[in-house]
Amino acid sequence: MSFLIDSSIMITSQILFFGFGWLFFMRQLFKDYEVRQYVVQVIFSVTFAFSCTMFELIIFEILKVLNSSSRYFHWKMNLCVILLILVFMVPFYIGYFIVSNIRLLHKQRLLFSCLLWLTFMYFFWKLGDPFPILSPKHGILSIEQLISRVGVIGVTLMALLSGFGAVNCPYTYMSYFLRNVTDADILALERRLLQTMDMIISKKKRMAMTRRTMFQKGEVHNKPSGFWGMIKSVTTSAPGSEMPDLTLIQQEVDALEELSRQLFLETADLYATKERIEYSKTFKGKYFNFLGYFFSIYCVWKIFMATINIVFDRVGKTDPVTRGIEITVNYLGIQFDVKFWSQHISFILVGIIIVTSIRGLLITLTKFFYAISSSKSSNVIVLLLAQIMGMYFVSSVLLIRMSMPLEYRTIITEVLGELQFNFYHRWFDVIFLVSALSSILFLYLAHKQAPEKHMAP
Repeated sequence: MSFLIDSSIMITSQILFFGFGWLFFMRQLFKDYEVRQYVVQVIFSVTFAFSCTMFELIIFEILKVLNSSSRYFHWKMNLCVILLILVFMVPFYIGYFIVSNIRLLHKQRLLFSCLLWLTFMYFFWKLGDPFPILSPKHGILSIEQLISRVGVIGVTLMALLSGFGAVNCPYTYMSYFLRNVTDADILALERRLLQTMDMIISKKKRMAMTRRTMFQKGEVHNKPSGFWGMIKSVTTSAPGSEMPDLTLIQQEVDALEELSRQLFLETADLYATKERIEYSKTFKGKYFNFLGYFFSIYCVWKIFMATINIVFDRVGKTDPVTRGIEITVNYLGIQFDVKFWSQHISFILVGIIIVTSIRGLLITLTKFFYAISSSKSSNVIVLLLAQIMGMYFVSSVLLIRMSMPLEYRTIITEVLGELQFNFYHRWFDVIFLVSALSSILFLYLAHKQAPEKHMAP
């Protein structure tokens, strides 16, 4: 009876997660598109629902909600379904919609879709060769074999986003990195933009008048034809030879239009920077500025710890919360129930990680979709986002496991199988360090070149 009640709770929560994914698909991703594929919408919502269910089960592990056997069953079923979606269903439909957009392959799209899926499976399976994730104890299609490869892709993606976010967040929040933009700078740039627009209008007007004059003189429709006409055009001067070269003027117009687009973007950037300067003077802006300094310290600490972990090849055995409380208690020499408080603080920490991960990923996916999508490619891109989202959340479970006390890792470890958990944490540190250092270099060059660009005449 308890199993039925537990299953009812899980099914109800999955329906709610599915509905949220459906609304996010309709209200955010596809709000500007009339053509929607029902199967794409269902796959995206199902992937989102089962991804969120894994996080829900992590919280249930800490709070001891549901029976232990029920949690184990739903962990197992949830992982099987999400792996089925990520490895078999989504790649097949991505290939199907890619082939459907090619007219030459439209009649045989099912055959070519299967070929693309087999190609994906080959590279997906070969992905395990360079990494220490293979285990001869498990079958080819076992959970361990599939999740180990999904984990490599997902952890790589997480580390790249985390490294960039750790650097970009303080760069975005801190007023220290804001350029000093004055009204005079904006007026000067607007003046250049207006002068460029006037030059474009003047040259286009000149081209229109030239075409009109040529039409009135019969140069457009009354051109000489035939052999004698060709001889006449060579031996006599053209009545419009004194007219300017339209091709040369058109090239000048194209160059000026490109310059006007760049000036417009620079003007909009200056207005945005000025608004950020005004916003940084408010109470909320000062609060975010303080957060920027905090995240700067956090970024330096993460880079330092990632370097230490890589150099000394170490992975923490105890979760950070318990370890931090133990160090504090031993330093202060007070009586403190470490196990009790580590449970509650770990729950809060894991909850924050889960909420920020879901929110941050959905915001990133929305921006990415708007940047590259079109009416023809939108279905393929949504499926790619569903693939990324599922792998990201599966990898989050692998890494969040280390943030949980030992007694709460039991079922998760049993369900995930004999994975090389230490490898994933070391791999995360390596990719995070590369991503963070690359982001620092990129933002430094961008910040250094920005004032020079606006100071150019």
